[in-house]
Amino acid sequence: MTVEIRTKSVKPLTNSFGHLQRRFGDKPATRYQEATYDIQSSANFHYKPLWDPEREMFDVRRTAITMKDWYALKDPRQFYYGNYTTTRAKQQDALDRTLDFVEKRDLLRAMPADTRALIEHAIVPLRHYEWGANTNSAHVAAYAYGTAVTSPAMMNTMDRLGMAQHISRIGLLIDGNSGESLLASKTTWTDHADWQPLRREVERMFVTRDWFEVFIAQILVADALVYPLFFQHLDSAIAAGNGSALSSLTDYLMRWYEETGKWVDAVIKTAAAENPENKALLSGWTVTWRDRLVTALAPIAQSTLGNQSEDALAAVVAAFNTRAAKLGLSV
Repeated sequence: MTVEIRTKSVKPLTNSFGHLQRRFGDKPATRYQEATYDIQSSANFHYKPLWDPEREMFDVRRTAITMKDWYALKDPRQFYYGNYTTTRAKQQDALDRTLDFVEKRDLLRAMPADTRALIEHAIVPLRHYEWGANTNSAHVAAYAYGTAVTSPAMMNTMDRLGMAQHISRIGLLIDGNSGESLLASKTTWTDHADWQPLRREVERMFVTRDWFEVFIAQILVADALVYPLFFQHLDSAIAAGNGSALSSLTDYLMRWYEETGKWVDAVIKTAAAENPENKALLSGWTVTWRDRLVTALAPIAQSTLGNQSEDALAAVVAAFNTRAAKLGLSV
């Protein structure tokens, strides 16, 4: 008996959606392209927002930055919902194993009382900084134009909730899951003199209307100063006398910051290269917010790093200035 198997290929009438063909040609599109390009609502709105009747619901005029094509601000990570959630799930599994390791061996509670107090004072209140960053990223996601920006901004918004929860779990590891460190961190954030300058700048971003300026202030400038200062310099100072238990938990924060920086840098570099007006505006915002945040971080750096504070802050600022210059900004 002979079995004959025949195959027949069916050539598709079209390789991708019409709007993608007009942009990329008639060829198969990637999942990122399908989920990102030319899907921003741009016409046939039912009404103008009552709180801003001079603009449309989605309007390029919500920022002073101008672009010929807002989809030029693409994400080099090429994150869309599917691969973003898969990536974060894998990272969360690895992080959970690290947290379990530290908890089972009680590594943070085994630290000296003064070190635990330092972590409670200098690390755990950052859960409220992350909540502020969540709000600011949501502002970018809500008012930016073009899915190339709004989609990763929304992912960043959700990431910040994850960062806040991760820092909260560090607090719970210190206080034996009593929650006392979390209550104390809120009081520290709202009342302690060392933290009020940083809190003021985070809340100043809340009332900044230009979404691109908020992007600069929070996701470029603030994160580039806060993350290295606390999760590199302060972490190293704590590890020098107490081992690497805390470092194993803050390593994920720095890895996330470095990954997110690829997206941030691509957006800023592209926008700054678009025209001289963009470059001047972005540079001005960067310098203004850098100076504000350096001043805001000085008190908490001094109270936690002592004699090392000036050198640590100077190193963080120098690294940021180098990064900004590479992006085409005048700082």
